[in-house]
Amino acid sequence: MMNDIKRVFLIVLDSFGVGNAPDSSDFGDQGANTLKSVSQSPYFNIPNLISLGFSHVEGAEFLGNGSLQAQVARLQEKSRGKDTTIGHWEIAGVVSEKPLPTFPDGFPESFIDAFSRATGRPVICNKAYSGTEVIKDYGKEHLETGALICYTSADSVFQIAAHEDIVPTEELYEYCRIARQLLTGELGIGRVIARPFNGEYPFKRTKNRHDFSLAPPTDTLLDSLKADGFDVIGVGKINDIFANQGITEYVYTESNADGMTKTSHYQSRNFKGLCFVNLVDFDMTYGHRRDRDGYAKALTEFDGWLGDFIKKMKPTDALIITADHGCDPDYKGTDHTRECVPFILYANGIEPKSLGTIQGFDYIASTVKNLLKG
Repeated sequence: MMNDIKRVFLIVLDSFGVGNAPDSSDFGDQGANTLKSVSQSPYFNIPNLISLGFSHVEGAEFLGNGSLQAQVARLQEKSRGKDTTIGHWEIAGVVSEKPLPTFPDGFPESFIDAFSRATGRPVICNKAYSGTEVIKDYGKEHLETGALICYTSADSVFQIAAHEDIVPTEELYEYCRIARQLLTGELGIGRVIARPFNGEYPFKRTKNRHDFSLAPPTDTLLDSLKADGFDVIGVGKINDIFANQGITEYVYTESNADGMTKTSHYQSRNFKGLCFVNLVDFDMTYGHRRDRDGYAKALTEFDGWLGDFIKKMKPTDALIITADHGCDPDYKGTDHTRECVPFILYANGIEPKSLGTIQGFDYIASTVKNLLKG
């Protein structure tokens, strides 16, 4: 591996799975394939990814016989999960042998009672629900009573929705911190998520979402790099996913476009280490809402930006593109899908080749360490 790399840009296309996880049936996701579904859209156009070698990733050969300028692979997750937290942790070197707990039938009344007492507000819903539908169905009651709309999904999450006129954003964040302190042990879910909304019925979610994650159980790649004096920059929800551990600098984003703009900003700056980027719209805005065309448009937009980013890379830069799970927009339900993810490594002097299928997203952690530490 090269030892003259000074900066690694690790970009996670949140939920861009490439299907074919051998254990997908264990998760009820047999046959899910985000790439295959999105590629059926007339808006799907990713020439820069294909030029790097994306069509040489196992399972993506149907995209055609494109060139090969990078090292590419298909990564199979070791951890027992298909959520953002576990996916990113494994990317950073932490394999979760046990899945984080989920509560598809709602959280225990003992927790709900304790949370309600601590916040001074009643709780409504406490079910698995779509985030857009829950504010339609419970928003009016929330406005009338001030009760917090609490819900979950198939993921390991506790979500709190509130109208910004009833519960100011910072107050909602404090309620999330209270929930995070209570949700430990057997209730130790991956994320508590603030879901503020505003306007009149049927209401609209705002850009002030905030995630409060469970801390990783052990040190991650980020901790190791930080301890060795490298810069570790988080773009998007990276800082939240790692509970502010191992990060030297971070910035939140409002959209994929905002995330790409801020990543370009860091590309123009001098630093030494890792810029870890999450582009969340693929998952949050298009995958969960089962919007195939929207997903395809977002990939096309990213691909256009990617071409410019590659042109501006320095000889001592490395680029890694991957994902954390799937979210097939053509699959049943609205939840994540258990899939393999792509791995693309592009850098000056890299030997272009297809590495086949590799066990473990943690291959990325070892790759970043080798690139930066030699």
